[in-house]
Amino acid sequence: MSNSTWNQFSSAPQASTPGMPNVVWAIGGGKGGIGKSFISSSLAICLTRMGKPVTLVDLDLGSANLHTCLGIKIPNQTLSDFVSGRVTDLNQIAANTEIAGLKFISGFNDALNIADMNRNAKGRLITALRGLSTPYVILDLGAGTSETTLDFFLAADQKIVAVTPEPTSIENAYRFMKSSFYRKLRQAESELGIQSLIEAAMDSRNQHGIRSPADLLRFIAQSNPEAGMRLAQKISDFQIQVLLNQVRTRQDIDLGHSMKSVCKKYFGIEANYLGYIDHDNAVWQSLRKRRPLVVEYPYSSIVGQFMQTTKNLLNPTALRAVI
Repeated sequence: MSNSTWNQFSSAPQASTPGMPNVVWAIGGGKGGIGKSFISSSLAICLTRMGKPVTLVDLDLGSANLHTCLGIKIPNQTLSDFVSGRVTDLNQIAANTEIAGLKFISGFNDALNIADMNRNAKGRLITALRGLSTPYVILDLGAGTSETTLDFFLAADQKIVAVTPEPTSIENAYRFMKSSFYRKLRQAESELGIQSLIEAAMDSRNQHGIRSPADLLRFIAQSNPEAGMRLAQKISDFQIQVLLNQVRTRQDIDLGHSMKSVCKKYFGIEANYLGYIDHDNAVWQSLRKRRPLVVEYPYSSIVGQFMQTTKNLLNPTALRAVI
């Protein structure tokens, strides 16, 4: 990435507008080790380079380590303090970092079983995330498909699924997307009176021939057209952005197009192929130095890819074609 290219993206972070709602991005995936924390921190820093203040939140329920990607120590106050009630305003635990415009909220660092948060606690935390003072908030989610993880993913404006070109990562990414979709349906089932159909759909040997979310939508539309129409409206905002990480070959790049097609056929929804990030030794080198890659190697090619990915997320209706 040339100096001129970098400079065209860079600008001083501007203060958020009081009263304006923030925009939440969530980075999820079904498998650990696919670079979610690396992606989350890199996107956050790229946003600040574009003059957009951001709060980066570590919501990995099992092993919060986002601070390592930022090269900082765990702050004295974490999400545990908010959930336990020791702190009432989430902004109080948003620590400033050395990067202008970037605040950081550390994940849970005690025995609190956050994975089993009740509905009220989750709702309170989601509301508090929406009340953070920065115009952008990025959630680094943990691996897996716990209800809590899925609820945070679904609460985001931009739902990003990170995946690597490895068979296990691809399989788990599809499982994560499927679980997210069914979780979204469950949020609407009581109002629409389709509890029994959702339960049947979750049984792979159901008697309705439902084998996928797309099958379920067709079945409901045929059985109860009004409920089918209302359900389609409720899930219309369920759109996933697929981001490939650790790409090495042209075949790896093409995987994004394949996943987009499968999402359309299997889920009955549109999924955007957001972009891809090359495999680069600079990643592990920056991690070993405990320095963010965007800061340590600002002119590397993958920083350029992250900047373009950030631009794509800022303009979701004009995503570039990935070739």
